[in-house]
Amino acid sequence: MNLYKQLSEAVINGFQELFDTTIQEGQIQLQKTKKEFDGQITLVVFPFLKLTKKSPEQSGELIGEYLKEKTQLVDDYNVVKGFLNLSIASTAWLELFNNILATEQYGLAEKPSGKTYMVEYSSPNTNKPLHLGHLRNIFLGYAVAEILKANGHKVVKTQIINDRGIHICKSMLAWQKYGDGETPESSGMKGDHLIGKYYVKFDQEYKTQIKDLVSKGKSREEAEKEAPILMEAREMLRKWEAKDPEIYELWETMNAWVYDGFNTTYKTMGVDFDTLYYESDTYVLGKDIVEDGLSKGLFYKKEDGSVWCDLSAEKMDDKLLLRGDGTSVYMTQDIGTAIERYKDYPDLSGMIYTVGNEQNHHFKVLFAILKKLGYEWANECYHLSYGMVELPEGKMKSREGTVVDADDLMASVIGDAREMTEERGHIEGMTDEEKEALYATIGLGGLKYYLLKVDPKSKMLFDPKESIDLNGNTGPFIQYAYARIQSILRNSNGLENAISTELKLAEIEIELLQHLADFSEVLIKAGKEYSPALLANYIYDLVKLYNSFYQSISILKEENEALRLFRIQLSKKVGEVIARGMKLIGVNVPDRM
Repeated sequence: MNLYKQLSEAVINGFQELFDTTIQEGQIQLQKTKKEFDGQITLVVFPFLKLTKKSPEQSGELIGEYLKEKTQLVDDYNVVKGFLNLSIASTAWLELFNNILATEQYGLAEKPSGKTYMVEYSSPNTNKPLHLGHLRNIFLGYAVAEILKANGHKVVKTQIINDRGIHICKSMLAWQKYGDGETPESSGMKGDHLIGKYYVKFDQEYKTQIKDLVSKGKSREEAEKEAPILMEAREMLRKWEAKDPEIYELWETMNAWVYDGFNTTYKTMGVDFDTLYYESDTYVLGKDIVEDGLSKGLFYKKEDGSVWCDLSAEKMDDKLLLRGDGTSVYMTQDIGTAIERYKDYPDLSGMIYTVGNEQNHHFKVLFAILKKLGYEWANECYHLSYGMVELPEGKMKSREGTVVDADDLMASVIGDAREMTEERGHIEGMTDEEKEALYATIGLGGLKYYLLKVDPKSKMLFDPKESIDLNGNTGPFIQYAYARIQSILRNSNGLENAISTELKLAEIEIELLQHLADFSEVLIKAGKEYSPALLANYIYDLVKLYNSFYQSISILKEENEALRLFRIQLSKKVGEVIARGMKLIGVNVPDRM
């Protein structure tokens, strides 16, 4: 039984004895005591004044005195207006800690929830490499998936790869015209970078042609539509849609180069997927569903033949679903893809779409249309919206000069971590391979943590140098604390006994224990709110408390053996929670640093 439940039962008994009245557990509000007051847990007294028929202060005094005298839970108390602040006995904290020690996978759900969620993230275009914006998306989606697993849910990680359309044909056409047969092998470039190079090349030629047409008297609008290279790209798209053998083979070859490149990047990131969807397969989905909805009167047709959904009841503009020529729009295929996923995974309890906040309206419309179509599971669909990532002015521009390449950024933070670690000089005795692994752990850990510690909905500024700082709310600050704990454990002779409950604990030990005991609740909340930031900042606060504990109290040199054992075991369990929590957000922690 946890401490809050024990306290609740004691309060219920107290009301029966003191006021001859019965209260329910759900009426009891227990919360952490504010830092400016003595105590660790506060009972809110205001809701019970009609039952006690006394002032808030008198009611608090009576309940506090009862808990102190009649239970083993409370050492002391103080009353501030309608708040009863309780100082919990060391015995109660130590019993709680023994329960934590006895829980092998402490913090994780003890049994399956029976629910299955699909989490979509990454979803790149195959005409360019992954960039900084993808990093926040991918790390966020992956962390949410892992947190949902920790809460006992089954999770399907997926992405929909945007592998068709005019933008793909632009890269293909530029490679045909200017590539001279260049391949990833012949160029030494990753496949996604090579394709990105030709996407940029197309854009350069397109702008040159527009300039030339304008100089010959065309308006800019005419020039943009009539540039020969764009006309060729459109013709290539028409041939692709007609399954022209030569174009289709080129498309498959160049996409394969890109997928190899993406997979290398994903491996460096430490992320994975369970299933993939391709827009080349899904872009035809949804048309039949829209036609069926039209026949049932759920949608309406305009004079030009286009099909629309009336969303006035939802206070949104009507949405186009099929053009007058019968072709679909993005919304059409998103409707079809969502339904297809539920066919593929009939036990899905919900879908989480990790997509930037510029698509907020799109997903409101999508979910509203799915509900109109009668799909109850649409209520369980969620848009995990996140803000854009910006860099300090002038930092780390990619070779295109517009976006920050994900591979370049990861290589850069690993390089920064190498430089920082070598300057500190704590890597004696490590092999070169171990050193490189450590630099990657620190650099990538700093990058992931920095992107995930901020509430997903907030826009953020990313400073690569700051992300690997050993001070402040950073990944390396947490990693260093974990490495310090491992050093203590290596020198502790492996004491593994249960903890005596007769010890007298210092305030910092109680504070650390109380925060440790919150791990399960934080994990549950992070899962419900799809917010890795809650977990990241919980771990940061845990590390700050541990550092205060480490600096103010002797651990290995403590003469009282029982107290020494407790402090070692507390250190060990804090280390386990750090490692477990960081792993859930995709960050590894090193034994040495």
